[in-house]
Amino acid sequence: MRIKGFKVLDEIILSVPNIIKMLILSTGFLFIFSGCITLGKDFPAVNVSSIKIGQTTKSEVRKLFGPPWLSGNKDGELTWTYGNYDYSLFGERKAKDMVVQFDDKGVVTTYTYSTTEHSE
Repeated sequence: MRIKGFKVLDEIILSVPNIIKMLILSTGFLFIFSGCITLGKDFPAVNVSSIKIGQTTKSEVRKLFGPPWLSGNKDGELTWTYGNYDYSLFGERKAKDMVVQFDDKGVVTTYTYSTTEHSE
């Protein structure tokens, strides 16, 4: 289908890849101009002190924090990552994350917890 006198416009309108590009760009601009974005999944940081290296199991970690946001392997050990990152273009940025490693029996071998919120 051709529109007389509008060859360039006709090609743009009828080009599906260009429509998809426009949707992606529009979505990106929406995020940029809204000023904030959240990544990850919130978890109860108050439970971090309940983790005991060499004692706490995977099922106990799952009960305390829910399913991990990411799961992987580090140094041959199963690794779960819990993270919540709130970025704001105009306001405060908040982040917290916890990485827990398990041995082959499913017991915690090490963990780290980091946050931007300080209680100094």
